Amino acid sequence: MSELEKNPFPEIENLELLARQVVEGFIIGLHKSPFHGFSVEFAEHRLYNPGESTRHLDWRVYARTGKMFVKKYEEETNLRCQLVIDASSSMYFPKEKGRIHKLRFAVYAAASLIHLLKRQRDAVGLSIFTDKVVFHSAAKGSTTHHRLLFAQLENLLQQEPLNVPTQAARCLHEIAETTHKRSLIIIFSDMFDYADTQYTDDLFSALQHLRYNKHEVVLFHTVDKRKELEFEYENRPYRFIDMETGEEVKLHSGQVREHYVTQMRKYESELRLRCGQYNIDFVEADINEDFRQVLMPFLVKRSKLF
Repeated sequence: MSELEKNPFPEIENLELLARQVVEGFIIGLHKSPFHGFSVEFAEHRLYNPGESTRHLDWRVYARTGKMFVKKYEEETNLRCQLVIDASSSMYFPKEKGRIHKLRFAVYAAASLIHLLKRQRDAVGLSIFTDKVVFHSAAKGSTTHHRLLFAQLENLLQQEPLNVPTQAARCLHEIAETTHKRSLIIIFSDMFDYADTQYTDDLFSALQHLRYNKHEVVLFHTVDKRKELEFEYENRPYRFIDMETGEEVKLHSGQVREHYVTQMRKYESELRLRCGQYNIDFVEADINEDFRQVLMPFLVKRSKLF
């Protein structure tokens, strides 16, 4: 048994080494590539030449201008993938010795995807956000670029910022505009900032914006299912601290559990519903599971689609 099999969440200095070991295991179980690029992509318009085929005429332009233009396309064989990671303070939950937090789970999974895309010779970029986009690199395929991305991920593991809030909606709107059109965007986030109804509406609007810009979107909803969704705490008083605001509240877990679980299920159900409506792939990423057990079914499912 390898060291990686003994410990699914190792404290490893070389993140790229971990990613390579994980991906080599994936390849054995995959018969086809899970990621594919677009076959053609719109490039520009040119004037229509009388006598040629009208197949690619842009009738919308003709309706507006009365002039006949043909759509030109360029071949596009490689995929562009943008990995998006929420690095706000809530992603460093839980702060318990011997337990992986959500951010480490996301970093390990993202590193594995970077290496998988590298093997496919596809371009990959990285965006990291909190209440603002703190890092954004366009998708590239060079070795130097991959090293930059791994360095950024390793840097995240060295931090444990306090009171850093989330503004996922605003950041996702920005990422939608700055990422090359028709990219695969994979998001790792707990999507926790839902207390305000207006914010929730803004968040769903941002997800819709990603699809409107013709991106394919996958959301890995990264949570501690037992603690954050099912509220599995002993029936006794606790002091809960909001990691993003520092606010504290003292309460008896048994008195609030039913209401809390009801509200969380309602929110997650709405999130799943909206993702379904926008044709966004929703993946439940429970950090209590081995991150490879979360990635592998997703990759196998995608490979069977092609």
